[in-house]
Amino acid sequence: MVEIAQHHLEELDRAINALENPGFIARLTNFLGMPLEKLIKGLPEKAGDLVTNAARGAIEKALGLALRTLKEKKGASSANRLHKVLVGTSGFAGGMFGLPALAVELPVSTTIMLRSIADIAQSEGEELTAIETKLACIEVFALGGHGSSDDAVDTGYYAVRATLARALSEAAQFIAQRGLAQEGAPVIVRLVALVASRFSATVSEKIVAQAVPAIGALGGATVNVLFMEHFQQMARGHFVIRRLERVYGVEQIKSAYEERRKYFEGSRSTS
Repeated sequence: MVEIAQHHLEELDRAINALENPGFIARLTNFLGMPLEKLIKGLPEKAGDLVTNAARGAIEKALGLALRTLKEKKGASSANRLHKVLVGTSGFAGGMFGLPALAVELPVSTTIMLRSIADIAQSEGEELTAIETKLACIEVFALGGHGSSDDAVDTGYYAVRATLARALSEAAQFIAQRGLAQEGAPVIVRLVALVASRFSATVSEKIVAQAVPAIGALGGATVNVLFMEHFQQMARGHFVIRRLERVYGVEQIKSAYEERRKYFEGSRSTS
């Protein structure tokens, strides 16, 4: 077993901080000046179903686009600022029309985020022509949120990857053999459902913020930029981990990740 180099341990630490402490709710709370919990009560009773359906539709569209259109591009750096501008524009419309605009606005913002995630993946050495990479881009949407069936403790980065592992493997095998001609195939439906169940938790937080009557179009744009920053952060951490796994092996990086994560958690609890 090769000892992990110091500069790679520093990268690992930054990835752990990004993936285990996303801070999306904190950013929204600071922006709004009030806790999100107070705003949730003001949403319509059917808002939950609307968010769930919109999240699933957005992931289905993102998966289709990932498999059909993500291609290698020249240049190693990711265009994070450009994608923030684009997603802010879609958030402007969302802020104008609020919850009713979700079904239209979410697929647009999710598509833009997918492009940003793919940019980040490529900057970390991933080959966008590979099915595994394309599915890893979709996997990012499941990070930093809690699914409805999650155990309260079992929500760490590697726990989420373990939850998705079988669905991703089955989907990759199916797509390699048959392509995405049968989008309603059970293996594809299962993957979409798993990712969407976690993605919808973060979407709910975004929609609660955009539903504030006084927020307006500019506020909606800001919320969307925060939304983008959240998933850019998740993507960077995810693809750094995958790059380190290619160098040292999955088990060694996973072991180092969990050891250092527990150390950081212990340090925070005693401080």
